[in-house]
Amino acid sequence: MHSSEKEDTKIRRWPARKWLVVVLFVVFALLQYQLWWGTGGWYDLKKVEQRVADQEAFNAPLRDRNARLSAEIADLKTGLDAIEERARSDIGMVRSDEQFFWVPGVTLDDFPQMRNPE
Repeated sequence: MHSSEKEDTKIRRWPARKWLVVVLFVVFALLQYQLWWGTGGWYDLKKVEQRVADQEAFNAPLRDRNARLSAEIADLKTGLDAIEERARSDIGMVRSDEQFFWVPGVTLDDFPQMRNPE
């Protein structure tokens, strides 16, 4: 091979390499676009994480309420004291060995210490 043939080969190869680099760069750019702004990309992930945090903050008081209700249900299933307390407060139950005195114009709100005997 002569040196001119080698130079011709190099010159002919250069555009192919150039196009390969351009194509690879375009593919890389498209992948980066998909990573950052595409469906399921970085920004979508941040939005979903924010929604999860908002939902967790919303659910926290509901979890507390559910725990209190579960404890109350367990107490009602096992103990008669809770049932009696509930009947007294909700429907005004009086046991057969007790006497009930009604004083007109007086409510339990006037005597907060009587509302919760503990």
